[in-house]
Amino acid sequence: MLELIDIPASTSVRPDHEQNIAAVREAYARLDEATCNKRARDLATILGLTEAQWVAAQCEVIRSIPLAGSPAEIFSHVGRLGEAMALTRNDFCVHERHGKYLHVKADSPVGLVLGPDIDLRMFFSSWRHVWAVEEKGRCSLQFFDTTGAAVHKIYCTDKSNIAEYLALVNEFASGDSVWPVAEPSAPDLATDRVEDVPALREAWLAMGDTHEFFPLLQRFNVKRIAAVRAVGPDLAQCVANDAVETMLHAVAQNALPMMCFVANRGMVQIHTGPVKRIRRAGPWLNVLDPAFNLHLDVTQVASTWVVNKPSRDGWITSLELYADSGELIVQFFGARKPGSPELTEWRELLLGMCPEQLAQ
Repeated sequence: MLELIDIPASTSVRPDHEQNIAAVREAYARLDEATCNKRARDLATILGLTEAQWVAAQCEVIRSIPLAGSPAEIFSHVGRLGEAMALTRNDFCVHERHGKYLHVKADSPVGLVLGPDIDLRMFFSSWRHVWAVEEKGRCSLQFFDTTGAAVHKIYCTDKSNIAEYLALVNEFASGDSVWPVAEPSAPDLATDRVEDVPALREAWLAMGDTHEFFPLLQRFNVKRIAAVRAVGPDLAQCVANDAVETMLHAVAQNALPMMCFVANRGMVQIHTGPVKRIRRAGPWLNVLDPAFNLHLDVTQVASTWVVNKPSRDGWITSLELYADSGELIVQFFGARKPGSPELTEWRELLLGMCPEQLAQ
């Protein structure tokens, strides 16, 4: 088993922290074996905790060390780990990608990792806590937002530079015990209704790049799902919820490279390339490739949309899955670089799912 650095002898634990930790450990000890084997996110929910608080409690299955310093500063060093596994998830979908953290930019509110394998967009304003965690022999760096939710986890593998991992943990290890207090997330003030649909359509059709879409939503102060529903079937139309499984099998069969985006409030993680091994396991639709895993709870998909955006390179088509709350679960595009048109095979695949004609 890999061992983290020893917890510093100078670590001080405030009495209220001791009480919190003791209460969590007592509650955990009362759980049955099947519950104890659940993943951290689920265990935290069962125990009435945030995931950051679960990590801080250090129940018998994990050891953890809080890291001091800004999360962005700590993240700027993760390239030292060599090859690792990047994990980003939301409530409905998990995205795991193996590779190296290359071309890391973490010196501004929006950070970037632009490697050929690990491709990330970080929104550091919501990041708050960082922990080094060892669980069942797996070492990781785990980043949490102000609400206590995990925004990103970096797992060491047998190809990682463990010496650098331990050096990084030693460098940032805090001498003080931390009990991460959860702060409520800022309310989403965007509306569920588009007041001026013709103006939205005009702005949508005027886009020259897909990156202009988020500013468009901000300009109209409208939620993404509301814009998609309102803009018209030539630009966005609802398709069957099993379209995602049909799409994944089609791209696997035809070795068609795609892009898969999974996001939460602090991170977007992107896979670009083909997929091969598609498997269902109960409610979970999985991609189980050596370097890329995707786990999607299809029971949480309330609606699926083919979305059509103009760009200087031609029309760009995506498959987008939404939860009942309106939250975007996952997006899929055909693989492309700026300056290149969309793959014809990808567009034809999505056009074939649409009951009505898309603008083209």
